[in-house]
Amino acid sequence: MSVHIAIPEPTSSDPAYNQRSLPAYLAALHSAGATPIIVPLHERQDRVARLLAGVQGILLPGSRYDVDPQRYGEDPLPECSEADPARTAVDELLLQDAFNLHKPILAICHGAQTLNVWRNGSLIQDLKTAVNHRPGREVAKAHPVRIAPGSRLARMIPRNEEAEPQVNSSHHQAIGVVGDNLLVCALVPEDGAIEAVELDSAEQFVLAVQWHPERTYTESAFSRAIFAGFVQAASIWQPRKIQESVVVG
Repeated sequence: MSVHIAIPEPTSSDPAYNQRSLPAYLAALHSAGATPIIVPLHERQDRVARLLAGVQGILLPGSRYDVDPQRYGEDPLPECSEADPARTAVDELLLQDAFNLHKPILAICHGAQTLNVWRNGSLIQDLKTAVNHRPGREVAKAHPVRIAPGSRLARMIPRNEEAEPQVNSSHHQAIGVVGDNLLVCALVPEDGAIEAVELDSAEQFVLAVQWHPERTYTESAFSRAIFAGFVQAASIWQPRKIQESVVVG
């Protein structure tokens, strides 16, 4: 049986961005053995819920929009881009479903930031460091990441991969305060920017990375391992059993 992964449209109002970015996610999922289920951002909640009933995992992709700072109790800085309420609403439905049922989650770039904020964390609204975090989608190796030993992410590093893998980078925001029950599993050695977090749980696969492994899927064994680990977790996922109360007569 094929593994079905829900992925929302990246944006609600930028078709060009969607057409440019979505194919890489879909290709990576297909290559990893999964069937992507695209979730429209202008669909009714009940129809989204029906879509989610048939998927075994959630992938939250990037976006050209920013997370609304008011969601983590801050006023937006001038450098902060506008938010995308329709994408936010669908992401929250997907996250609620995934955490309720312990479905695996892979969150990428904007998706990672959304996950962190949904878990009561915050963001750095505009990164200003010596590291260029926005070299562009054409740069496959922007900077190294230092991965926490013993983490779920560390177990995905291929044997022949360097100790601090090089990743791409295309963001101006980053995780600030880490969300509830999330652990930092990768950061940039030079400036300490958080590049990945994962759920502190052996029972549910939840991984959020700030870079874009879908863009380097064909040339990077590490990128392929991230998608493979996610799809493998989805393939063995089983719905949580609801305990029935026993009525003594």
